[in-house]
This record gives sequence, structure tokens and C-alpha cells, in this order.
Amino acid sequence: MSHLSERPENPVVGVPMPHESAALHVTGTALYTDDLVWRTKDVLHAYPVQVMKAHGRITALRTEPALAVPGVVRVLTGADVPGVNDAGMKHDEPLFPDEVMFHGHAVAWVLGETLEAARLGAAAVEVELEELPSLVTLQDAMAAGSYHGAQPLMETGDIDAGFADSAHVFTGEFQFAGQEHFYLETHAALAQIDENGQVFIQSSTQHPSETQEIVSHVLGVPAHEVTVQCLRMGGGFGGKEMQPHGFAAIAALGAKLTGRPVRFRLNRTQDLTMSGKRHGFHATWKIGFDTEGRIQALDATLVADGGWSLDLSEPVLARALCHIDNTYWIPNARVAGRIAKTNTVSNTAFRGFGGPQGMLVIEDILGRCAPRLGLDPTELRERNFYRPGQGQTTPYGQPVTQAERIATVWQQVKDNAGIADRKREIAAFNAAHPHTKRALALTGIKFGISFNLTAFNQGGALVLIYKDGSVLINHGGTEMGQGLHTKMMQVAATTLGIPLHKVRLAPTRTDKVPNTSATAASSGADLNGGAIKNACEQLRERLLRVAASQLGGNASDVRIVGGVARLLGSDKELAWDDLVRTAYFQRVQLSAAGFYRTEGLHWDARTFRGSPFKYFAHGAAATEVEVDGFTGAYRIRRVDIVHDVGDSLSPLIDIGQVEGGFVQGAGWLTLEDLRWDTGDGPHRGRLLTQAASTYKLPSFSEMPEEFNVTLLENATEEGAVYGSKAVGEPPLMLAFSVREALRQAAAAFGPSGASVELASPATPEAVYWAIQAARQGGASPNGQVRDGIAVDGHAVNGHAVNGHAGNGQAGNGRAADGRDRTGAEALHGA
Repeated sequence: MSHLSERPENPVVGVPMPHESAALHVTGTALYTDDLVWRTKDVLHAYPVQVMKAHGRITALRTEPALAVPGVVRVLTGADVPGVNDAGMKHDEPLFPDEVMFHGHAVAWVLGETLEAARLGAAAVEVELEELPSLVTLQDAMAAGSYHGAQPLMETGDIDAGFADSAHVFTGEFQFAGQEHFYLETHAALAQIDENGQVFIQSSTQHPSETQEIVSHVLGVPAHEVTVQCLRMGGGFGGKEMQPHGFAAIAALGAKLTGRPVRFRLNRTQDLTMSGKRHGFHATWKIGFDTEGRIQALDATLVADGGWSLDLSEPVLARALCHIDNTYWIPNARVAGRIAKTNTVSNTAFRGFGGPQGMLVIEDILGRCAPRLGLDPTELRERNFYRPGQGQTTPYGQPVTQAERIATVWQQVKDNAGIADRKREIAAFNAAHPHTKRALALTGIKFGISFNLTAFNQGGALVLIYKDGSVLINHGGTEMGQGLHTKMMQVAATTLGIPLHKVRLAPTRTDKVPNTSATAASSGADLNGGAIKNACEQLRERLLRVAASQLGGNASDVRIVGGVARLLGSDKELAWDDLVRTAYFQRVQLSAAGFYRTEGLHWDARTFRGSPFKYFAHGAAATEVEVDGFTGAYRIRRVDIVHDVGDSLSPLIDIGQVEGGFVQGAGWLTLEDLRWDTGDGPHRGRLLTQAASTYKLPSFSEMPEEFNVTLLENATEEGAVYGSKAVGEPPLMLAFSVREALRQAAAAFGPSGASVELASPATPEAVYWAIQAARQGGASPNGQVRDGIAVDGHAVNGHAVNGHAGNGQAGNGRAADGRDRTGAEALHGA
């Protein structure tokens, strides 16, 4: 076992324990960024001047009327920026734009003594605009050839030979929606200036170091004059990886110019209309299978909706390409990627970071093709798994070193869930119920862990031991409710050999641990845990030498367990507090900076080849659903999950992450339906789903009636801290099983072997149209046909079966954008 993964005697890691702030959360005493405002004197409030047009050039901006509003102190414009007027890392996101790029784009900010004064001041600012044509939908951008950023191409094998050897070839297309983060805490920042003119910012950010960098270049000052602290976030999910920086810069600029603290917080409507979402995608594909149903070749193009600026769209697209294989070996592949430029908010990171989008494409393909091949979808998936000992690599060239775990978690789910018996029960139920159908689907995941950009795979920590034996740890990761801080305290206590109550964790600050990576890519525990372990090992080695001198032995024979140092083969011992005090009087350094870099990574973005991931996380889920044939309404009856987290650092935390990730994934795939005004009227480009009343989130009514989560046992990961694996993002993709179960349930209303296309999100309305298509025998031909197999139908007897908003298709006289919702969706509570 590697040094990094080996656990000492009686470790604190692996012990189930609640979140370190759980009591604070449930009692309302946990402090978030905006709570600090009321502890700060003379705070000014920032409010945006939004332009409610999708695209236009600013011809005049008059701020004088705002200054006449009582309580307004200042209006911030581009003329006030002493440094670089840009909020992004690509320098394509002007903080104060002269061209409005999406409906609700902020062009100036008003500072007021009260939030109401700032709001009234913002309303008084006069903006004149020369309106320009806008591209609101992904289809608009593709038709206009509006793209930006990188154009990656991933190739492996011989694609032409693969198709020539295929007995069955299918083509199709698939468009699926994005997702709103809808974190409980909206974007917030509080900036203050000290007596030396230095800036201190409290920010709800997943990437304090990058917030520091952006504020630094906006203000035109060196980074050491800017300190960013993140106390905690009320959710992030990727939405606070890149997008908080500009907002923090507004607060910092206001504070710098006025000398007073400036508070920034978006209300919910502003947050929804001004911040980016998960990227929606459009995919076109061609796939070949042999006579046994094994994939021979895949040719696909993925187009991501990047919105108006690049933000993180390039790495999101890269990860989508890297995950299109999911758990399946594809010997010959060519997958191209593009980023569409639209006049909507700049889409950004979201849990899974493009991985879910890539994996969804292949799962949709298999779900559609299984009936055409005459195979059960579970069987088709099993036949295409990566196999151990075959030397198989991903399409980008990385060996799949734990392929056996794909089959292991799959089989455990089948056993735990009693799949065979329940499928027979479902068949009997469906035969007896013509208007209600059930289905049970099983899907798996293989998700790569590490940042695709190798340089980001590093972490730092600072660990301090005080004379009384108490320990304070600082690390570069941020806490957004995922339990990272809990795990880091467990890692520190384990490494030092002391009880958990001896350890406290300080808020994340850029002046304690510099140049940190974002808490993203599921890498928080790996990177920061490795750094904390490194710092604690330095301290432990120093203390072991002190203990050896006191106990009369060699340092290599001393063990610190449970807060007591003991000499092997002796009854001599020394309490931790006494050991620390002795070390202090011997002038032994009791602080250490730790560092960790993920080894074994290499990636060539130009050729799209390499091994960008340290390891893969695996999992499988079985979901049973019941669907009403009259309305398309459905319920999730049961979910069974087996998930690979290596040797868990904190099992209670990890199970919670698996449950939460699954539910968020189910929301994306079945409920959460982003809609924009795509008409040519005055509100073109306006986000229509800008509140919880119009954007449906998963709630208790969508929870599985039975929800079983099991962590894979005996799953040590040699390359990670204490044998653990990342858990933040991978479970989200387990929700593919919900969508595939809904597809199979819809197909059950039609003749045997019907292939059903299912929109995403698979709302009750979309399920209803899929049922209608199934009743007509499946999708009609609208593409290539080979061996008499219909490939890519979009219309059946006038009914829309693709169901995507804005794709121009109509069904049964209903508007193609779906805004005239059916009773089915109303019944489901939409």
C-alpha cells in the first residue's frame, strides 16, 4: 500500500460523523457572507443597472439622475476602473460593457446608503441603446455559424474501418437543456479598505485565489494588496467557481473609491438572470454495432451553448468529450466539439463540468438503439463495458486501470436490488395495467477525477500547533456544504494521532494559503487532504524526535495514537499536550506549510491525448418508475445505488453526497426546464423561468419512495489520501437511470421493441409525447436507414417527440417552445 493511502492505527478518517457545521446550520447561527454586513459599520449597498434587451450597443449612459436620488453616494462606470475593465480570465467579459450581450446585462452599478436608495438610483440611470440582432437559442447560433473558443477533436482507431465492419449503423441527433444552480445563497461579497488602502473581501466564492487575481487586475494593484476570505457558501455547485470574481470586483472598486465598506448581494431574480447555468448541448451522432451489439465506431459532434463569453466553456467541452465513452469501450471514435456563442448569460461550471453532458449522449444513444438491436438495454450496456486485462484505453488514450469495478458495482446493484425478480413483477404489472406502466433501468458511471488542466492539480495548507496542544488548520479548499472541512479535520487528526476535538479549522483565506485551485472537479479532498497530510507529517516527525528524547528510544519506534505518544516495547508514554509543551521549550517549530501535487498526469490539449485523470470513480444505480399513460406524470418508486468512494474519509458525509448528487441529477434530467423568450417582441432573450414558481426544483414529492445507498467496500485507492476517492460530482450521473427508466416505461405503452426518443428534461409533458410516439410504434424515419431500421424520427402523426424548446417542431397543434403546457405538467406540480 502506498504511503499516501496507508492508514495508521485507530484513524479518525473513516469514522461516520456529522458535518462540522451541522449544528450551526440547523440553528441558524452559521454565518454567511451577507450576514457579516450587519456587523460592519457604514456599509454602502451596490445595485445593478440592468439593460433589458438581448443585444445592443450603448450610445449614451447618463448617471446624473441617479445622483439626485436621496441616499445615492456614487454610480460606478467603466471610467472609474483604474486597472483592467474585465471580469474574466479570457479578457472577453468587460466589467462595464459598452455592448449589451444578454437580457439583463449590468452596465453600471449604483452605491447607496440603503439597498432601496441604490435600487431607486439604478432605476434613474438613463441608458440609450442601438439594438442589434440577437441569437437566443443554440439553434440560432448554429444556423448563424456563431461560435467561439477552441474546436477540439478527439480521435482513436480507424473510424471508416469501424463503420465498414459494423452490422448495424444508426444516426441521430439529441439536444438537451442546461440547469440552474439555484444555490440557497445567491452571489454575495463584502469589501473593506484598511488604513493602508489594502482590500479585504469576504466573498461567496469557490476560487478565492482567482477572485483575488481578478480584483487585483481590475484595481490595478498587486495581489498582495488584496485578501479574499470565504467563510462558507450556501451552495455553489460550480456556479461560484468563475462568476463571483466580477461581483467581488464591483464591491472592491466601490470600497476603494469611497473608502467605505461595500456590500454586494444579488436578489434571486437578479441571480437567475445575470449568472450562468450548466451548458445545454446539441449532439449529432453516428454509431456502428457488430452482430452481437458491441460498439465498433462512433462519430459525433457536440456543440455546447457557451452563452455570450467563454468563461469555462472550453474546459467544460473538453471534459464532455473525455466522458462520452462513460463505461463503454469504443475502439474507433471521432468526436468533435464546438462552443456556440449566444446572447444569453455566460454558461459556466456545474457539478460534473461537462462530464454529465458527454455521458448523457452515449446513454441516450444506447437507450434508443437497444430496441432496434433486439436487446434489453441492460444487456446492451453490459456487452460494451470496459474489460479488465484487455489493455483498453479511453478514446483520448488513458488506460482504464480499474475496469473490474465497472462490473463489480453493477453486479452488486443487481444483487442488492433483486433486479431479476422485480423485472418479472414489473412485466406482470404492466400486462395487467393498460394505462399505467412501470420500468426498471440500470446505468453505470466512470468519471475521471482531476482538473483537465494539469497545473490546477495542486493544493496547499498551513497547520499550526499551539503551546496548549490545540491545532489550527488552514487549507485552500472552500466549504459549500459538501463536508470538505469535516474531512480535512479528520485527515489532520488522523495524521497527528490526536482526537478530533483538538483540531479547529480556520476560514479559507488567500493570505494564509496562496495560489490555490478552485474547489471543483471533485478534487477538494484529494488536493487539500494531501496538503494537510503533508504539513501534519512534517510536524509529527519533529514531535516524534522530541518524544523519543523524552521516552529514551528511537523516533522510529514512537507512535502517537489517541493523543498519547508511546515507545514500542515499553510502557512509557507521553501525553500530547505535554509533548507539545516540551517541543516548544526545545524551540521546535510548531507550524508547517504543506503542499501536494497530483502525480502521473499529462495532457496535450492540442492533440487531445494523454492521461488527464488520476483515477476514475465508479458507480451504478437501478431506478424503478411508474408512469401514468393519460398525463405522463410519474413517480420514482425505488432507487438502489452502489458507489465507489475508495476507502471513505467520512462515510456519513459521502452517503449524503451520493444522495444529493443523485437528486440534483434527477432534477436536471426530469424537472428543471430553463426557458427564454425566443419571440421577436420587446422581451426577446428574457429568461422566463426566473423564480422558484416557474423553475421546478426537486422536492420531497420527487424523492424515491425507497432510497438505498451502499458504498463499495474493500475499494482502497492507492493514489489518493488515506485510500479515498472523490465523491462530489460522480453521483450526479447515477440519475441517468431515472431517465432511462422513464424511456422504458413510455415504450411499454407501445408494441414490443419500440424505440422511444425522450426529450431532456423528461418532464411529464415530454414523457406524454414519448408515450404517444410509442403507441404509434416508435419514432418514424427521418434520417438514415440501414437493415430496415428507422433511425432518427422526430414526428409521429403530428405529435412532437423530440420535445426540445425552440427546435421548431410542433405536435398536436401545440407551440413548439412548449410554453402552452399540458395538463400533464400541471398535475405534476410544474
